[in-house]
Amino acid sequence: IYLRLLRDALPEWEILGWPDAAEAADAVTHVAAWGAPPGFFARFPHLQVVFNLGAGVDSLLQRDDLAASVRIVRLLDAGMAQQMTEYCLYGLLHYQRAMDIYRRQQQAEQWTPRDARRANNLRVSILGLGELGQRVAGDLSGMGYVVQGWSRRARQIEGVDCRHGEAGLDQLLMETDVLFCLLPATQDTRHLLDARRLALLPEGAAIINGGRGSLIDEDALLALLDGESLRFAMLDVFAVEPLPSGHPFWKHPRVIITPHVAADTVPADAVAQIAANLRKHAARLPMDGGVDRLLGY
Repeated sequence: IYLRLLRDALPEWEILGWPDAAEAADAVTHVAAWGAPPGFFARFPHLQVVFNLGAGVDSLLQRDDLAASVRIVRLLDAGMAQQMTEYCLYGLLHYQRAMDIYRRQQQAEQWTPRDARRANNLRVSILGLGELGQRVAGDLSGMGYVVQGWSRRARQIEGVDCRHGEAGLDQLLMETDVLFCLLPATQDTRHLLDARRLALLPEGAAIINGGRGSLIDEDALLALLDGESLRFAMLDVFAVEPLPSGHPFWKHPRVIITPHVAADTVPADAVAQIAANLRKHAARLPMDGGVDRLLGY
């Protein structure tokens, strides 16, 4: 589908699919890919730009077949932001309307109604205020939730209480009912939510991770779930994917698992971004979504 869409969007370019591109490797200057096998990019001696067909670029930054001179460009939204809002909202409603508690009551054959909790009495915190995080934060604020956000550097988003820095993160965690993780995987974010920081969350809080599995110390998270300090965790991403058979998360009564599907790339939206960036690059203009290799995003 990407091949057809790219050819339609860029009639002035010669667009090759795989494996046809291998026959013309010397002529290839730009590649759009996701999950390319080891050594794939080394076959293209004149490669200038790699367009990543997703938001996360950590796997590309760890490769040894991409020269430092090759630009890496990530997708900024491509239909993923709305899906992320929907994913977060599902977890929020699960918490707000006590669906996890009612599920346990059902299994115990208990009929115990609970008072409903209003959106404006629920503190939602979002870690990561990039393109996706800003959109999710704004959407949820518009729905009446009390939304806080955290990023490395200071941000300003209408209707969102933005925090930054180490002290800002600790304070935010202590004032959170539902924590939504949307940070990229970098050296700085690995186990950002370690045992100390997870313990800052109030008793009965919940975690939704739609970012990267490396953000959370999974052993520390399991300990809090086992001790019932956290109500539940809704996890889309994991330190090892697919999640290994027999992992404690699979059958944990306080864990909801989804197989890395929180936000999928919409091909038409992705191609529109790639086409616009190709024309900018050809005109020697800055491309949107350029990755800083040192920052990791």
